Amino acid sequence: MSENSDYILELLTEYGMITEEQIDEGWKKVGDSDGTMDILDALKALGYVDEFEMMAMLAQQYGLETLDLTGYQIPPEVIAALPPETAQQYKVIPVMKHDDVLTIAMSDPTDMSTLDSLRYILKCDVEAVISPKDQIQKVLDANFGSLSQSVESVIDQFSSGDDVSIEMVQAMETKDEKGDDAPIIRLAHLIIAEAYKSRASDIHLEPLEKRYRIRYRIDGVLREVESPPKYLQSNITSRLKIMSKLDISEKRLPQDGRIQMKVTRDKEIDLRVSTIPTTHGESIVMRILDKSSIQLDIPQLGFYSDDQEKINKVLSFPDGIFLVTGPTGSGKTTSLYAFLNSINTPNRKIITVEDPVEYQLAGINQVQVNAQIKMTFASALRAMLRQAPNIVMVGEIRDLETAEIAINASLTGHLVFSTLHTNDAPSAVTRLIDMGVKPFLVASSVKAIMAQRLVRRICKNCAVPYTPTEREIRLLDLDEEYLKNSTLMQGAGCPICGNTGYKGRAGVYEIFMLNENIQHLIYNKETSGVIKDAARKAGMRTLREDGLRKAAAGLTTLNEVYMMTASDEEV
Repeated sequence: MSENSDYILELLTEYGMITEEQIDEGWKKVGDSDGTMDILDALKALGYVDEFEMMAMLAQQYGLETLDLTGYQIPPEVIAALPPETAQQYKVIPVMKHDDVLTIAMSDPTDMSTLDSLRYILKCDVEAVISPKDQIQKVLDANFGSLSQSVESVIDQFSSGDDVSIEMVQAMETKDEKGDDAPIIRLAHLIIAEAYKSRASDIHLEPLEKRYRIRYRIDGVLREVESPPKYLQSNITSRLKIMSKLDISEKRLPQDGRIQMKVTRDKEIDLRVSTIPTTHGESIVMRILDKSSIQLDIPQLGFYSDDQEKINKVLSFPDGIFLVTGPTGSGKTTSLYAFLNSINTPNRKIITVEDPVEYQLAGINQVQVNAQIKMTFASALRAMLRQAPNIVMVGEIRDLETAEIAINASLTGHLVFSTLHTNDAPSAVTRLIDMGVKPFLVASSVKAIMAQRLVRRICKNCAVPYTPTEREIRLLDLDEEYLKNSTLMQGAGCPICGNTGYKGRAGVYEIFMLNENIQHLIYNKETSGVIKDAARKAGMRTLREDGLRKAAAGLTTLNEVYMMTASDEEV
């Protein structure tokens, strides 16, 4: 769609070439096309706008010439002046070259950014003439190969040939996959299929100045993969936005959507899609939500027996608040779902309010936050309490209003689960007080706080014994007894783990149980450092200490423990 289609519509109206009623009918046709057609194409399809008349009008408006490409012979040296990928990306054709001036045929003279980009890329002056869009596409296909051929070659390079990719394409075939768009549809599905097969949690499609980069986040680390040519950027973006039911004509504002699709014939995944405009196009991030991969059993989360006893004790409380803290991507949602799943029995009513609802849990009432209709955490929580639940989960405590409602709920007989963004467990106390919650309310309502991180597991297939370096011993303050009683390992790298030495992730935890002494410290507004010291004396194990336990057992490496618990340094 032209970036200035509204302006063109105004010109068409001023010139008496179209009426407001016809424009309204055109927009209706755009809506019926599920975003595959823009307003100008719709008006042409309806017969309300003649392409050549519109070209003449635009040429007069912009002081440009028109050029009918039918039968027009372009010299080979002129065609060679423009790289094929650039011609495909910008949908232009070089038609004449004189001295240092290249003349190109384009269908949208309002797109000044294309001319500027071509001048920058070609390092010469670029002038434009106006030609019909379909004529330009025919010349592109004849001289540079069709888009379908280009995409097919990309698919051959991108695909690993695995059955998962083939099954996804076959399973997602629909009636709209015919014709010129089919290869782009297959490529979009293939990008997702390869990410799923690689165990990626996120897919990042990033438009850079001269290339279109695709990266997968695997075990918390971004890895760049084979990326398609830059000229396919707009096609891939449009296809993914159509799959996400987003407005493909809106390129100036962020959008959020969702995709549901099959990766095999009997397995479905959800993808949470986020777009944001950047300097060189729209950046897209897709979070892969695979319900079957979520660990809904507490033992699978990586708790040792002593920590699991503490968790079970908290889950048996009839009321109070249990907070889970950590940065984004640290597994907080997975832990909360596992806790809720373990206490989800027919005699309990559980309601959650989330933003967004990532996984649907059987037997649990889940509420989606929607700020546009003023369904905030606070308003949803207030309404939920009138539903007489036994257990409530608030996706995140973001403000004082939500915190106060959650605390009041805990003080009136509800067990409340929620999350906060803090580096460690004791800091959650001071975070609530900084929000404006009265210290005595925090002391009386919060029963326990758990901080967590995710560390990469050593690949079992290529694990080998490991001797720590002097630097690691110094940074982690390891003593001789620890080194003597540890089975330290590292991954040598193999095809199964992509030669990284890691496969999968495990949690490291810091469980902070509040006792009478700590409640007294909170009431007196002591600092988080004082509260942390008291918690450690009461038996709390820090994130680093739990990580070192797991490194000693050969589950992860010392480097992972250090990287994920750097904020746990003793001051």
